[in-house]
Amino acid sequence: MEYKEIIDKIKPEFDKVIVFLEGEMAKIRTSRATPSLVEDITVDCFGQKFPLKQLAAISTPGTKQILIQPWDRSYIEGIISALSKTGIGSSPIVENDSVRISLPPLTNEYRKELARLLSEKQEQARQTLRRWREDGWRQVQDGFRESKIREDDKFKAKEELQKLIDEYNKKIDDLGEKKKLEIME
Repeated sequence: MEYKEIIDKIKPEFDKVIVFLEGEMAKIRTSRATPSLVEDITVDCFGQKFPLKQLAAISTPGTKQILIQPWDRSYIEGIISALSKTGIGSSPIVENDSVRISLPPLTNEYRKELARLLSEKQEQARQTLRRWREDGWRQVQDGFRESKIREDDKFKAKEELQKLIDEYNKKIDDLGEKKKLEIME
């Protein structure tokens, strides 16, 4: 086994961390309304739990509004109940066969709280990257002990792992900065 194989196995895991972080960041409210704020909310319907996106069409008719149009009118009660349990900051209003949420403006205090939450999510992503790097390094060291990896390749692997970590940490920082700007605007 070569050290490059180990790194090639780890790189897709790093990509998964970034994709997961992007999804988590999409759920953090900014000054604009987006369907991702509510689409994964769990709704109790007919004794089962479903993500909201499976029960309704979700759109944003304005920058501060989310419109939820259930596939069936009988879902509305469960949707209202699920939305009221979330900390979205607004009460849902039933209009005909749809549910409208008007988002209030963000306060400075709430913006700071969102920025703190964003930082926590970034740190969780960095920790996951570090765990994958440690796993890769352990595999390289095991290969070296078993004489499957040469000593100079062991150090090349360590350098490449560090380069990957630096590259993905930069991606995490860039995503975080972009999201912080959205929160603060």
